[in-house]
Amino acid sequence: MRLDRLEVYYVSQPLIYPWRTAYGADAEIDSVLLHAYSGQLDAWAETTPLRTPTYSPEFTLGVYSLISQIMAPLLMGLDFDSAEALLDHLAAFKGNPFAKAGVESVWWMLQAKIEGRPLHELLGGTYHSVEAGADFGIQDSIDMLLTKIQSAVDRGYKRVKLKYAPGWDLEMLKAVRTAFPTQTFHIDCNAGYTLEHLPMFQEIDKLGLAMIEQPLFHTDLLDHAELQKHLDTPICLDESIKSVRDFELALELGACRVLNIKPGRVGGLSVAIQLHDMARDARVPCWVGSMLESGVGYGTLIELATLDNFSYPGDIFPSDHFYVSDLAEPPVAINADNTFTPSSVPGTPYEPDLSRLQAATRFSQVIEAKDG
Repeated sequence: MRLDRLEVYYVSQPLIYPWRTAYGADAEIDSVLLHAYSGQLDAWAETTPLRTPTYSPEFTLGVYSLISQIMAPLLMGLDFDSAEALLDHLAAFKGNPFAKAGVESVWWMLQAKIEGRPLHELLGGTYHSVEAGADFGIQDSIDMLLTKIQSAVDRGYKRVKLKYAPGWDLEMLKAVRTAFPTQTFHIDCNAGYTLEHLPMFQEIDKLGLAMIEQPLFHTDLLDHAELQKHLDTPICLDESIKSVRDFELALELGACRVLNIKPGRVGGLSVAIQLHDMARDARVPCWVGSMLESGVGYGTLIELATLDNFSYPGDIFPSDHFYVSDLAEPPVAINADNTFTPSSVPGTPYEPDLSRLQAATRFSQVIEAKDG
């Protein structure tokens, strides 16, 4: 497939309620949308590293600049027969997985359109429905959180994820477990703690959680392996796994009993598939995480989550869950049983509404093949 033209958009969308975690609060989500052309065919993709480098060293303006100023000019006019070949062409660039994921993901969307097949078929997915979990960031009060959890339980969500941070930690979690003694919960610490907090984690170990997600430093593997030795509750790694090599080391060290896979964090869909297969072969369950993408990005996550080792409900949400006005048209809708149905559309499952995209765009750029 030859890449002829790429439109790159920096977009910003306000949230219904601020998303608060151990690394701070976001009132809006900034992301990069890509619109690629191959001949007369086109497709969309999204990558969402967040506006500031708080989740990872990447941030939206940096990703936008790297794609539009450096990566796209290197890729336009070239023919790539696989996503791996495209990533190989960018292999000299150290790190930058969110930027690589943007251009790699839009290759998959174009390829799906060229073949006239839905994306999950190209990825090798087998599930006919994708189960979603409920997620709650730091709230204004514990009572507010308990009310929201009750709503999720009443709607039948099988698991609930809670953001966990200094000042919003053990007291909150004990109150939740007392109120909901049998519900499946896990906590996401977003790298907010150190091994000095071992006594606290041993208290958490008594509360019967499904997992403790990313408790320690965002690139660490050694301390996570040490912490896991003292806990029965599985540790799930998120920020620490940015590549196949990271996961190989995590498995060797015993740092990871569950894996969160986000295509943006790991550098694209082809890397996400590799990690999924490695986890399956190592008998490590995994699940699909999110970066609060718009419906354009969530559609991709639904397609990825059809792979057979995504055995825990993912962080996948309908269009009206986080956003005042989502970009996707049609909107991403959740079924009554808290599942999503994979798309039958060839190419991008949910494309942006162009008027909403225009309203959300802060700036954009077009890069074309020199002979285009």
